Amino acid sequence: MVLALVLFVVMYTFLLALPEKRPYVALIAAGVFILLGILPLGNVIGAVDWNIILMLAGTMMVVQLFIESQMPALMAEGLLKAVPNIQWAVVVLSIFSGVISAFVDNVATVLMVAPVGLAVSKKLKTNPIPVLIAIAVSSNLQGAATLVGDTTSILLGGYANMSFNDFFVFMGKPSIALSVEIGAAMTIPVLLFLFRKSKDPIHEEITTKVTDFVPSLLMIGVIATLIIASQFENKPQLTNGLICMSYALIGIIYRAIREKSTDVVKRAIQAIDFNTLFLLIGLFMVISGITEAGVIDAIAELFVKLGGSSVFVMYTMIVFVSVIISAFVDNIPYVATMLPVVQGIANSIGVEPYVLYFGLLIGATLGGNLTPVGASANIAAIGILNKEGYKVSSKDFFRIGIPFTLIAVFSGYIVTWLIWG
Repeated sequence: MVLALVLFVVMYTFLLALPEKRPYVALIAAGVFILLGILPLGNVIGAVDWNIILMLAGTMMVVQLFIESQMPALMAEGLLKAVPNIQWAVVVLSIFSGVISAFVDNVATVLMVAPVGLAVSKKLKTNPIPVLIAIAVSSNLQGAATLVGDTTSILLGGYANMSFNDFFVFMGKPSIALSVEIGAAMTIPVLLFLFRKSKDPIHEEITTKVTDFVPSLLMIGVIATLIIASQFENKPQLTNGLICMSYALIGIIYRAIREKSTDVVKRAIQAIDFNTLFLLIGLFMVISGITEAGVIDAIAELFVKLGGSSVFVMYTMIVFVSVIISAFVDNIPYVATMLPVVQGIANSIGVEPYVLYFGLLIGATLGGNLTPVGASANIAAIGILNKEGYKVSSKDFFRIGIPFTLIAVFSGYIVTWLIWG
């Protein structure tokens, strides 16, 4: 277990220090885990969440068709006409991405909203790096507000037998959605402060013409179908990925017929950010390795030893330790491991487990915003920027991610305790 933990820390050190080499770092680390037997060879394929990989690839191709249709440029012009300056343009984009992510996977949200952010930045000739980072962290935030917004929410709903409505009102009290939305509201002043110097006025006229609305319909179809699919229990594991790939295939066939050329196939493949996909594949394998080695189990046991019998102390520990761990460890295996532990803790101290469940969800879901590799949405946003030729340093991310995360976590932490503590 110690060796696995040391290798994991070394890998993340290199991920933070060498942002341009992250895919290679993750894949090399995964190879080391396999060679040393930390990740059994038979578990390699199963360690990767192919649903996310397929969803990413499919959505990237749909987004490429969406961009080619000029709709993001038209949306950007509409946005710029409605807001007074760049500062508010970023805030509105962030709110927009947060609302979408409450119903659609965070990565898909970033892939859908990022083109609009890029279009806005290009039109205003401003640096898109902070704009896309703001979109990414906002997307991560509101996934915990609904049953369908994030995999961690789905895990909690299944374990605690919570329905879609239970995330809004549960046992006669405001549920987790209120805490998340208050946290989201508190991040607006943070974004206004961070972009306080971006006060350049906007004078924009709508000049872009969209002649092909099919790619826009495909984008809407992706969102709607993902929402519908999320309502079904026990659906096939690759459902979301196959949905996105199917819409991409429909779009490619449509464009090929419309253009009477197969060039669209080449453009669609080029739109796939393979660096991001390879980084995620490597991370999935490493995370599976440390899970196999018992690192996550050891962390869970530590909670039981240190928390004692105080509900408030235990709740506080769960929230903030989850934030720290989820900044480096994928929150899906962490939440899956911690849910039964939280239930056991609640039983041992004689309380209902819901305040601890909600604390776990707040900490684990928002913690990924602390680091550029802590959440798939962050990785996707940085991958888009890299593909456009922009180099994103860890400092660029920390400048927005850290204050954004802290205010959202503290707000959700306080509201949840006042209601459920």
